Amino acid sequence: MTHSYNIKHVASPLARQTLLDSELTRPVAGKRPIRVLPWLQVVKIGGRSIMDRGAEAILPLVEEIRRLMPEHRLLFLTGAGVRARHLYGVGLDLGLPVGSLAPLAASEAGQNGHILASLLAPEGVSYIEHPTIANQLAIHLSATRAVVGSGFPPYHHHEFPGSRIPPHRADTGSFLLADAYGAAGLTIVEDVDGVYTTDPNGPDGEKAQLIRETSWADLAEHEGPLPIDRAMLEVMATARHIEHVQIVNGLVPGRLTAALRGEHVGTLIHTAARRND
Repeated sequence: MTHSYNIKHVASPLARQTLLDSELTRPVAGKRPIRVLPWLQVVKIGGRSIMDRGAEAILPLVEEIRRLMPEHRLLFLTGAGVRARHLYGVGLDLGLPVGSLAPLAASEAGQNGHILASLLAPEGVSYIEHPTIANQLAIHLSATRAVVGSGFPPYHHHEFPGSRIPPHRADTGSFLLADAYGAAGLTIVEDVDGVYTTDPNGPDGEKAQLIRETSWADLAEHEGPLPIDRAMLEVMATARHIEHVQIVNGLVPGRLTAALRGEHVGTLIHTAARRND
């Protein structure tokens, strides 16, 4: 018995060509992607700055979240905090590579997420892992107003090897998720009012001035300490949806609520994304 097969070719300028050729991919990649979850608000909660402070900082913030939940559908992402710094110290003493330190630190961020989700459990909030965030976030947020996850990106053993400490931490992971989903916004909750000209807790703290509005490019040249991961500035340079990020002080009641309502109550950092791209 003989069979005849018709071979079908898909006509495409990308066929048998490298996708690293920017001239070739620009007609497609140059367009803004569809926003998958345009109604989503992403909120990153600092590990060291908020969660490590215990009940004094966490419980008032949880009460504020309870009151604002009816207004939004929210993805809360938590950072790792001081336990990850201890982990880095032990891991570096043992000679562990950065790809081994990253998933260990991410597990610490997840523990903070479990704490936050447990406190919000009466409101139907639960902790979900990264595969669920990637594949089933929409269905979870159709059943409840908010979920909690780890802010660390799931690079894990594939973390970039240029540094001994994982460069992509909770701020960067939160931004990548918010931008990938085309979220309505990203708010970063810390223990300071925003970015300052110099460290407000340092020797020259009295001279520190709050920078109310800036850009990723300007902050990349900022020599002082930042309340965010510097790697987040790098991914801001290629943002497709998120046009700005606001850093707010979670220790001040009402700041998170105001930020989610569109008020300027901290530091706005503009990305490379443009509304009319």
